[in-house]
Amino acid sequence: MQITFLGATGTVTGSKYLLSWSKTNILVDCGLFQGPQELRLRNWNPLPFNPKELNAAVLTHAHIDHSGYLPLLVKNGFNKPIYCTYGTKDLCDILLPDSARLQEEDAKHANEHLYSKHRPALPLYGVEDAENALKLFQPQAYNKIINLPENINLQLIPAGHIIGSSFVHIQDQNTSLLFSGDLGRTHDPVMKKPTEIKQVDYLVLESTYGDRLHEKEPPKLTLKNIINKTIHRGGSVIIPAFAVGRSQTILHYLAELRKENAIPNVPIFLDSPMAINATQILYSHIEDLRLTQNQCQELCNVATYVKEIGDSIKLDRDKTPKIILSASGMASGGRVVFHISNYASDSANTLLFTGFQAEETLGAELVAGKKFIEIHGKTIPVKAQIEVIRSTSAHADYGEILGWLSQFQEPPKKTFITHGEPEAALSLKHKIETQLGWQCNVPEYGQKEKL
Repeated sequence: MQITFLGATGTVTGSKYLLSWSKTNILVDCGLFQGPQELRLRNWNPLPFNPKELNAAVLTHAHIDHSGYLPLLVKNGFNKPIYCTYGTKDLCDILLPDSARLQEEDAKHANEHLYSKHRPALPLYGVEDAENALKLFQPQAYNKIINLPENINLQLIPAGHIIGSSFVHIQDQNTSLLFSGDLGRTHDPVMKKPTEIKQVDYLVLESTYGDRLHEKEPPKLTLKNIINKTIHRGGSVIIPAFAVGRSQTILHYLAELRKENAIPNVPIFLDSPMAINATQILYSHIEDLRLTQNQCQELCNVATYVKEIGDSIKLDRDKTPKIILSASGMASGGRVVFHISNYASDSANTLLFTGFQAEETLGAELVAGKKFIEIHGKTIPVKAQIEVIRSTSAHADYGEILGWLSQFQEPPKKTFITHGEPEAALSLKHKIETQLGWQCNVPEYGQKEKL
């Protein structure tokens, strides 16, 4: 077995891992690069393999940095099965067409306002490509053994990150390999904890929070305090959040705070068609959740759903205090970018970020304290309060990662640390080597390893 690291090396985004045997090739995860232009340009580069020569693709979960390249893979000739869990398939039904629409809309907007250097600006792929990709999905039950060519077995094991998220376990006649995908939290308020793993020959491990511990202050309390301060001064709270996972966690906290009468009775809006659809499928995957059916219902009912773009625009014209939860979480696209452009210049408002911000995204610029931002060719002064709740992340911090690793009965032969900024990956490597005595490697882009 050979693995080639084609994404999530030196960065959090673009997860892609090519596994090769004598006659079989499998791609584990197929994500878009996001963030700095240098990374985003990789999405346009030809892959170092022929998509037609793949025998299968496998997804750890549905987030776009793990699934969002699939439509382009299919556009370029891939036509084999895409294996994932049922929850991942349900979310990709929402995420992939939405990703395509966002790219089409951004290209159209760039052409109308002439802020792209490309004439014309083109989307990476379209809705038709996303729909063609979805036809290839073959969802599987958790823990079922899937037989592939050359006596290769595949298993999807609950990872506790978002609905449908899984570890990908690959076993051939000689070697076993586990991809953590995105490792969930031990005590997530919505998701069940990640499955304990006892033994594997090789491990590919994420490191998003490899150099950090989540804040100990309860995120619900922090959220309550920020909302109360903002509404008291007559402002609105704009919350960029990932449509899948983070939005549902924030809605859960808002539902509890509203039920406890702990925040003012101002309107709450969920302004992301993708997040709305993702929220509504919670009921179908209650087995993934810690929540009761009643808690699911309260979560789903706490906000007014904003589906039409015209209604989204009205939210920006009405300056009365409100809470707007909108995607994307790094403010790298989606409706929240327009809300930020309209609310950032008023000091009464708060822009509340709820998780990791990749380098050079709009979210990262705002969290870093940038006083002026560029949105769609316009320079906007930042006067709104910038707040961050880091403990809402659905990613394990380094303490939780080490806790999960400590459950292994014996160390893997080698652990490959990916899906993190360089400092985070190297920090986690040092911690694992010194505290657990494991052999670790931080791969570079394009690195190949024989297993």
